[in-house]
Amino acid sequence: MGSANLELHVRIFVTSFVILTGTFCVGDTDMVDVAAINSLYVSLGSPPLQGWKAVGGDPCLELWQGVACVFSNITAIRLGGMNLSGQLGSNLNFPSIIEIDLSNNHIEGSIPFTLPPTLRSLSLSGNKLTGSIPDALSLLTQLSNLDLSNNNLSGQLPSSTGSLSSLTTLHLQDNQLSGTLYVLQDLPLQDLNIENNLFSGPIPPKLLTIPNFRKDGNPFNTTIIPSPPAAAPAPVAMPPPPKESPWKVANGPFALTAPMPASTRKSFIAKRVILIAGAGFLIFIALGLCLLMLWCFKRRPKKRNTKKLAAGVFAGPLNKPTCSDSVYEATNQGEKGKYEVPNRKTNLIPKVQDAQDIHMKAVSATTSEYNDGRESINTGGGSKLPSLQPPPQHSLPTIPGEKVIVNPAITIKVTERQDMTNSIKVYTIASLQQYTNSFSQENCIGEGTLGPVYRAELPDGKLLAVRKLDATASMGQNHEQFLQLVSSISKIQHTNIARLVGYCAEYSQRLLVYEYCSNGTLHDALHADYDHCIKLPWNARVQVALGAARALEYMHEDFQPPIVHRNFRSANVLLNDNLEVCISDCGLGPLLSSGSTGQLSGRLLTAYGYSAPEFESGSYTQQSDVFSFGVVMLELLTGRKSFDKSRPRGEQILVRWAVPQLHDIDALSKMVDPCLNGAYPMKSLSRFADIVSSCVQREPEFRPAMSEIVQDLMRMM
Repeated sequence: MGSANLELHVRIFVTSFVILTGTFCVGDTDMVDVAAINSLYVSLGSPPLQGWKAVGGDPCLELWQGVACVFSNITAIRLGGMNLSGQLGSNLNFPSIIEIDLSNNHIEGSIPFTLPPTLRSLSLSGNKLTGSIPDALSLLTQLSNLDLSNNNLSGQLPSSTGSLSSLTTLHLQDNQLSGTLYVLQDLPLQDLNIENNLFSGPIPPKLLTIPNFRKDGNPFNTTIIPSPPAAAPAPVAMPPPPKESPWKVANGPFALTAPMPASTRKSFIAKRVILIAGAGFLIFIALGLCLLMLWCFKRRPKKRNTKKLAAGVFAGPLNKPTCSDSVYEATNQGEKGKYEVPNRKTNLIPKVQDAQDIHMKAVSATTSEYNDGRESINTGGGSKLPSLQPPPQHSLPTIPGEKVIVNPAITIKVTERQDMTNSIKVYTIASLQQYTNSFSQENCIGEGTLGPVYRAELPDGKLLAVRKLDATASMGQNHEQFLQLVSSISKIQHTNIARLVGYCAEYSQRLLVYEYCSNGTLHDALHADYDHCIKLPWNARVQVALGAARALEYMHEDFQPPIVHRNFRSANVLLNDNLEVCISDCGLGPLLSSGSTGQLSGRLLTAYGYSAPEFESGSYTQQSDVFSFGVVMLELLTGRKSFDKSRPRGEQILVRWAVPQLHDIDALSKMVDPCLNGAYPMKSLSRFADIVSSCVQREPEFRPAMSEIVQDLMRMM
C-alpha cells in the first residue's frame, strides 16, 4: 500500500513538473537562425520533414528533424539521404552552425556564394549540383571536412581554397573540375580524393606526401621538361609521351612524331601549296563580291524612317542626376558617347553594365520590316517603358566598344546623350560574373530578404550594384511578370532613389542592376565599429532624414500608382560621396508581399524592430512605411540599432525604450548619440523628437503623411 502511494505521489510530481515547465518554456531560437532555416526549407521545395515550416516556428524547442542546437542557436543540420530536391538558395546565414550534411539527395543548382564562416564540416556529396566552387570558401577558416563529391561541378578550384588553413579532409571525386592542384599544396590535408575529374598539369610534390591521396581518372601531365643547357640557347625537344598514354595527341600543330621521309615531305609541301593557292583565289572572289554589294548598297536610296531610327530614337534631355550617376557610356562599333558626372568610389547598391550592352529598339515601320519575331525594349516616348525581353540564349558577351546587334538584320546607333529615363540594359550571366569576379564574397556588399547584393566593376572602372534575387523571392512569378516588374521599377526616377540601370534573366537566374553608392548604408555609418563608421554631425543627420523623407513622399504621393516600400530600414538607406541619400529596394513590394517571401520579410522586419503594430495582423500600408521611417529617425537620434540583443532586455527594442522618453527634455538629452559630443541645437533636437513621436504612433491614422514630415524637416534646416 505504501509503495502504491509513493508511486502515485511520484506520478503527480512528474506531471506537475511537466505542466509547469511547459507553461514557462518559450521558444528561444535565434531569429536569424529561424529566418535562414525557413528560407532553406522553401528553397528545398518544402519537403515533408518533421517540424519544418516555411515561416516561423522554433527549431530548437520543437526538435525539428535533423536539427541540432546549443541553447538558442542551430549548430548542425543533418539530412543525408532524405530524398530532398530543390536548391540550396542563397540564405544560409546561420550565425553559429558547425555542420551541414545534405549528402545523397537530389539537390540541384549551384553552391551558395555565401556560406556560414563557422562551418567545420560541409557535406553536399551525391547531389546534382552544378556550376563552380564559390570563392566564399576563403571565409571558412574553421572548415576541416569538405565533401563535394559525386556532383556535376565544373571549373577550376578557386584560389581562395588555399585559405582553408584547417582543412584535413577534401573529397572532390566524380565531378568535372579542371585546372591544376597548386592551390592545395600548402593545406594540412590528410585525406584527399580527386578521382575522375579533369585536373591537369604536374602533381605538386607536397600532395604526394598526403597519407590518403587518390588521384586516378585525371589527365595529369607528369612529363618533366628538362631545362635548356646554359651554353646552348637552342630549345631542347620534349620527349614524346609514353605510347600507352590515353591522353597522347595523335596529330596537330604540337604533335611529336618521327621525321618524314623525303618523298613524303615533298608531296606534303606540294599539297599545301595547292591548298594555299586555292584558298587565296576563293578569298579574292569573295572580296570582289563584297565590294560589288557595298557599291550597290551605297547607290540604294535611304528610307526616312531608317534615318530616324538611327539618329533620333534616344535623343532627349537628361533627367536630373541622381545621387550616384557616374560615367554613362554607350558604344557602337567604335563610336563612344560619354556623359560624365562625379564618379563614385564603391560600396553599396547597384552597379552594372553589360559588356553586351543590348540597347532598346524603337517601334517603327523599319523595325517591323526587319523583325524576325524577337521583341526588344520599346522606347516610344516619355518615361513609358514597353515590354522587355532578355537576350537570346545563343547570344555571346561582346567586348566593350564592339557593335551591339539585337536583331541580326538591324543595328541601332545610339546617340551621344541617351534619355536616362528610357535607358535600361540587358546583361548576360557571363558578363555579370566577370564584373563581380564570379559573385565572390569580397564583392558581396549586402544581404537581404530578396537575396545578396554584389559590387560589379566594369572594364572602364565604373561601379554598379547587382542584386541577385533568391529563388524564393521570384517563386510563382513567371518571366513576363518579372519583365513587367523591371519595367515598373525603371520608371521610378527621383534624386533620392537608387536608379535601376539594367537586369538579367538567363538560365533561371534573375538579377537587378542598380547605380552604386560609395559610402555604403546608413546602418553601417551609424553602427559600424569606430574606425569604419562615418562621422555624421547633427545637420548631416537632419539632411539624411530629409532625403529619405523626400523619397518616400515621392513614392506615396507623387508616383502613380502609389508605391509602398514595405522594407524601409537603415540598411536600405544608401549614402553617396556627399552623404546624399539614395533609397534602395524601391518598387520591389510585389516580391516582398508574395507568399512565403512576404511572410519571411515581415517576420524579419518585426525581428529588426521596424514593423508597425498593424503588421502583426498582416496589414501594411503607406502609414506602415511612416512608422519604419520613424524608427530610422530614432537611429539617427540615438546612434542605437533598431534591435540590439546585446543590450539589457528593456533596451533591446529601440522604439519601446525611446518613445516614453521623447517628451522628457532631460531624458532626451541623455538619449542622444554620444558621438555628437553635445554638438546640436536643443531646439532642433526637440523638434526632431516631436517628428519621431508622431511617426511611431500606435494607430496608423494618427501618423502624418510624408509630405507633412518633409515640411517639418525643411523648417529645421
